[in-house]
Amino acid sequence: MIREIRAKTIVSRVSGIDTYFGLDYGMNLYRGCQHHCIYCDSRSLCYGIEDFDGEVLIKTNAIDLLRDELSRKRKKGIIGTGSMHDAYMPIEEKVKLTKRALEAIADYGFGVHVVTKSDLVLRDVPILKKISRYHTAAVSLTITTIDDELSEIVEPGAPPSSARFRALKELSDAGIETRIALMPSLPFIEDTEENVFAIAEEANRCGVQAIVPWFGMSMRDRQRAYFYERLDELFPGLKNRYIETFGENYNCPSPRADTLSRRFHALCKQHGIATSVKPSLAPRVEQPGLFE
Repeated sequence: MIREIRAKTIVSRVSGIDTYFGLDYGMNLYRGCQHHCIYCDSRSLCYGIEDFDGEVLIKTNAIDLLRDELSRKRKKGIIGTGSMHDAYMPIEEKVKLTKRALEAIADYGFGVHVVTKSDLVLRDVPILKKISRYHTAAVSLTITTIDDELSEIVEPGAPPSSARFRALKELSDAGIETRIALMPSLPFIEDTEENVFAIAEEANRCGVQAIVPWFGMSMRDRQRAYFYERLDELFPGLKNRYIETFGENYNCPSPRADTLSRRFHALCKQHGIATSVKPSLAPRVEQPGLFE
């Protein structure tokens, strides 16, 4: 179900220093998501989305708000997309909120970091290239498994991992800064050396510049309940292992996290792939004129 709403604000300041993506600001153009990943933290009660899996909310005044707010910002920082949705979920192909937001970001000389599981991002390469003339334009494809069959199980509404790798190669070839968000890494499902090393090797082939990993996952309230329902359906018997290992904990690191992290970082260093990102820097050159 799709429903239109009006937002009061669209750009929020990121508190502290973002060590994952180097963001200054966050922006959510939608609420809810059509990818239905079984592990998504945005189902948690604290985010206030009543029907996360059944309803997508479109902020119809988002672009007008964005242009107004950007015109009044002093710092031309990096704006992140998609913490409460995927910026390129299927509805974006029709509505084009993300595309129009990128056009506004380009017009006002800000940077952008897009995190998505969809190869639809390739549609907007020309706008990303324009942004990169003045500031950072980075795209992170979330990839948690090298295996297409597994990705279609745990991320059923998203394109398979192989499509995301193809998108990374095209983005890299186009000169866009490309990254992988290897997060979460589901304990007892995806946290194997075979899986994470294969992701790193394929990332190297595709010209990826950074992989930001998290060898574990979060779980709380409604998110945990949904995840356990899916485990019962998709991986019978595994829920009990999660309960025994993590109890009611929010942070649920893989039991293999330390070993995986050490060996994964060494492999990425061998390939010249960064495993962290720097905080946002000043704009690269003189800012563009509006509607250049």
